[in-house]
Amino acid sequence: MDFFDQGLFEQTLVEPINILPNDGEVNYHGEIMPLSESDFYFKALLNEIYWRCDQAVIFGKYIETKRKVAWYADYPFSYTYSNITKHALPWSKHLLRLKLLVEQQTGETYNSCLLNLYHNGEEGMAWHSDGEADLKENGAIASLTFGATRKFAFKHKQNKDVVSLMLKAGSLLVMKGVTQKYWLHRLPPTKKVQDARINLTFRTITS
Repeated sequence: MDFFDQGLFEQTLVEPINILPNDGEVNYHGEIMPLSESDFYFKALLNEIYWRCDQAVIFGKYIETKRKVAWYADYPFSYTYSNITKHALPWSKHLLRLKLLVEQQTGETYNSCLLNLYHNGEEGMAWHSDGEADLKENGAIASLTFGATRKFAFKHKQNKDVVSLMLKAGSLLVMKGVTQKYWLHRLPPTKKVQDARINLTFRTITS
């Protein structure tokens, strides 16, 4: 099911829409700020964030990605995924403003943020779930997009149903409940996009 083909999300939504048909809750809030503001934050984050290439250990082999990441939080939490442990940095002033904005929009609270920098459309993310033991069980994960518009997709782990939509600059998507248990998600690569995208995923760490 491709929501972006149906013209449903051309403007800010009065109420968020759950795009999943079952077994979870993914609320799309639309664009929560004007393009001029999202452009401001894109440039600020690009310059002030301590970006580093992502790392992973897969089948015993160390891998470093072109995609860059950063990890910020209330405290210097450690966070482990793909067999690599990261330690959080203190919030920047712009990240803290965005955290408060997202909390107001979603009615949730978050204590950390994992950021991804995709230099162009050829950089993406494979199918996965955010089910790490460090995360709050069934907690909300709020995804805020800046820069290039990119397709984002979900696939049910059992019946293989696929739901996708286009995430524009300034748009907010919130995964919560049992979504991570039943659904995978990914950012598929594409040669059609030449511009960079920054994605912020606000989370709650419990350990």
